[in-house]
Amino acid sequence: MSKLTGWWKNRSTAGKVELYTRGSFYLFVILEVVSFGLTPLVAAAAERTSHVVPLALFLMMCAHAALCGVLSSRALHWVVGRRERPTRLAVTTALVTAGCILAVLALRTTGESQATVAPTMVAGLAWFTSGALVLCLKSVRRMWYVSAAAAVATGLAALGLGMPAAKALGYAVGVLLGGLFFGATCGFSGWLLRTVYELDRSREVQARLAVAEERLRFGRDLHDVMGRNLAVIALKSELAVQLARRERPEAVDQMIEVQRIARESQREVRDVVRGYREADLAVELEGARGVLSAAGMDCRVDFRSDRELPSEVQSALGWVVREATTNVLRHGDAQRCRIRLTAPESGPVTLLVENDGAPEAPAGPPGSGLAGLRERLAVLEGTLEAGLVGDGRFRLRAEIPGPRLDGLEVRA
Repeated sequence: MSKLTGWWKNRSTAGKVELYTRGSFYLFVILEVVSFGLTPLVAAAAERTSHVVPLALFLMMCAHAALCGVLSSRALHWVVGRRERPTRLAVTTALVTAGCILAVLALRTTGESQATVAPTMVAGLAWFTSGALVLCLKSVRRMWYVSAAAAVATGLAALGLGMPAAKALGYAVGVLLGGLFFGATCGFSGWLLRTVYELDRSREVQARLAVAEERLRFGRDLHDVMGRNLAVIALKSELAVQLARRERPEAVDQMIEVQRIARESQREVRDVVRGYREADLAVELEGARGVLSAAGMDCRVDFRSDRELPSEVQSALGWVVREATTNVLRHGDAQRCRIRLTAPESGPVTLLVENDGAPEAPAGPPGSGLAGLRERLAVLEGTLEAGLVGDGRFRLRAEIPGPRLDGLEVRA
C-alpha cells in the first residue's frame, strides 16, 4: 500500500498543489470536448441531418482542446519558474481560436449549423482560450483585458458577418461573462501555485540561513578562542627570542608559557568543535519555536523541568534542538511540530521532537548531523533515537540518564 500511495505522500505541499492544478487543467480538455465538441453531433443526430459538417466541427473542437491543454501545461511550467513564458504558443492559440470562431459564425450565417450549436461552440472556444491565456500573464489588469478583448472581437465578428446587433451583443456578453469566470478561476490557480512555490523556496532559504548562522556562530567562537591566544603566543615568542639573544635564562620560562597557552588553545578549540561551550537551552527552544512558526508551522514547545540542568547537559540538548530544527525545515513538508523537554527531579532528562510530513523514503544519503549528536550525547552516557513512527511522522528522542546528571556540577 505504501508503494501505491508513496507517489502522493512523498511529494511536498508545492508538488501536491501543482499536481492537483495540472490535473484540473487536463480535465478541462476532456470537459471542452464532452460539453462543447459533442454538441454538433448531438444536434445532427436529433435532426437527422448530414454528419459531415458536425464531424468536422467535433474534430476542430478536439484539436482546440488539445492546443489549450498544451498551452496550459507550458504556462504552469512558466509559473513555477521551470521554463520561459510560452508567448509564441499563446499567440498561436489566440489566432487558432479566432479562426475557429469565425468558421462557426460563418456556418451559422449560412445556415449550415443549427441555431443552438453556434452560440455554444463560440462560448466554449472563447472561454477555454481565455483561461489558458490568463495563465501566461502576471498582471491582474491584463488578465481582465483578455476576456474583454475576446468579447469585443466576437461581437465585431458577428456584426461583420451580417448578424443583427442584438445577436452580436448576445455573443459578446456571453463570451465576456464566461471568460471572466474562467479567467478568474485560472488566474487564481496560477497565483496559488506561484505563492506555494515561493513559500517552499522561502523555507529552503530559511533552512540555509539557519545553517549559515550556526557557521557564523562557530566562526565567532573560534575567533574568540584563537585570536586572543595566538596574539599572546606571538608576543611571548618574540620576547623569548629577544631574551635568548641576550642569553637570559628567562627565555626558557617564556617558551614554557607559550607551550602552556598552545595546549590550552588546543583544548578550547576541541571544546568549540564538539559544541561543549555553555548554551542556554531555554534560548534554543524559544529560537526553534520562532523559526518554525515563521516557516508557517504549528510549533508547540513544552518545557517541564523540576531541577536546574548542568551546563554540559544544556549544551548537548541545545545542539539536539538546533539539528532537529534544521532537519524539520530542510526535509519533508511539516505542518506541525512538537518539542517536549522533561527533566524530573529524579530520573533521566528526555527531549522529544516530533513532526509530521516526513517522506517515507529518504531524499538522499544520510548526513553526519545525527552521528555528531550521538557523539555529544555519548559523553554524557546519553542516547539518541530517530526515525519514522507511522502516518508520516518523524520522531527524534534524546535521553540523558539520571545518575550521569547527578555527577555533573551545576554552574550558574
